[in-house]
Amino acid sequence: MNTRIHTQHRKQLMRMMGENSIAILPSAPVLLRNRDVEHGFRQDSDFYYLSGFPEPESVIVLAPGRKQGQYILFCRDRDKKKETWDGRRYGPEGAVEHFGADDAFPIADMEDILPGLMENCESVYYTIGLNPEFDKHVMNCVNNLRSKSRGGTHAPYEFVSLDYLLHDMRLFKHRDELRLMRKAAKISVQAHINAMKACRPGLYEYQLEAELMYQFNRNGAGWAYHSIVGGGANSCILHYIENNQALNDGDMVLIDAGAEYQGYAADITRTFPVNGRFNVAQREIYELVLEAQDAAIKKVKPGNHWNDPHEAAVRVLTRGMLELGLLKGNVKSLIKEGTYNKFYMHRTGHWLGMDVHDVGDYKVDGEWRLLEKGMVLTVEPGLYIPAGTRGVKRWWNIGVRIEDDVAVTKDGHDVLSAGLPRSCEEIEAVMAG
Repeated sequence: MNTRIHTQHRKQLMRMMGENSIAILPSAPVLLRNRDVEHGFRQDSDFYYLSGFPEPESVIVLAPGRKQGQYILFCRDRDKKKETWDGRRYGPEGAVEHFGADDAFPIADMEDILPGLMENCESVYYTIGLNPEFDKHVMNCVNNLRSKSRGGTHAPYEFVSLDYLLHDMRLFKHRDELRLMRKAAKISVQAHINAMKACRPGLYEYQLEAELMYQFNRNGAGWAYHSIVGGGANSCILHYIENNQALNDGDMVLIDAGAEYQGYAADITRTFPVNGRFNVAQREIYELVLEAQDAAIKKVKPGNHWNDPHEAAVRVLTRGMLELGLLKGNVKSLIKEGTYNKFYMHRTGHWLGMDVHDVGDYKVDGEWRLLEKGMVLTVEPGLYIPAGTRGVKRWWNIGVRIEDDVAVTKDGHDVLSAGLPRSCEEIEAVMAG
């Protein structure tokens, strides 16, 4: 198991915290699906970022400057009987051996040990309110110290939101993280290609979803988010996830799906004709969206701000809709008044990383954030024309989104999902093959 990536994250965070401080972070809770059946456990992203530890009922404590060891992990004890029913546990010994913890203790002992770790610390880096139940444990430990103040015990006097440091760190991906994101994108690209090749009229949306999941799982990945497979009218529903309708000849199908590989997500969308051939109306909308994506991707480079790709996409889409007759007026006014929102109602992208809509501020001091090396974002313009839209019947039920994952490099950008066909001709060739 490669713990280097998590070690780097912990060291960077502790440098930012400074000595005389302590960071506390609980794992994700277990959630019930129904009665005594649990949802599949997915570790909290911040917790995994710092540890790689995959189990629930765990707590990370970071104590910069602690001579006995700065990284402490509380976790479930080994239990032969419970492991027979619910699977193996690492236990405290495994936490040290496999995950680089300097010290590890049973989670049941946390409230006995944590006050001693907090003692003489000035600041506690902990995000209050995300986990109200765990908030009680932290406050019990602080109050334990306060109750001993007459004996000279010093309790922390300040709480600092851990998110403030951690989420800005997560915005910048280093080489090892980008390697994992390229792998997630590569798996996702092949999954989309497989779905294109399998598609034909008469299949159901869930059958294409099965092609995606098969490719994810056979490569040691899972899904980063619930796949969207929307044919015909469903392609105009932005977050459609029912995936239960038949795919009809003459319709388009929109697939928005990405793998999660070792904690890192891909997020890719392609739209293509169910029968493998774009008709004239479909091609008109698709090629306009593709032109908008090209313009937006060109704006992804250091020194440009976050909103530059969106503004570029909006200009191309608005001008194109005006030329096609979807909108009336002039480009400048249509953009200023937001009239284009009738057919393009979402942003052109979002941060991407451990979460598919990853953490990180989009504005700093009220201004759009400048793009910098190591940031990763999606670029995903679209147009959606549902049936019933007046005066544009030829395009009814055509929803097109084209989405790729783009890393900001030293002097430009790198499209992580570049292996997936984008043009009409490339898509038709794959589907014909």
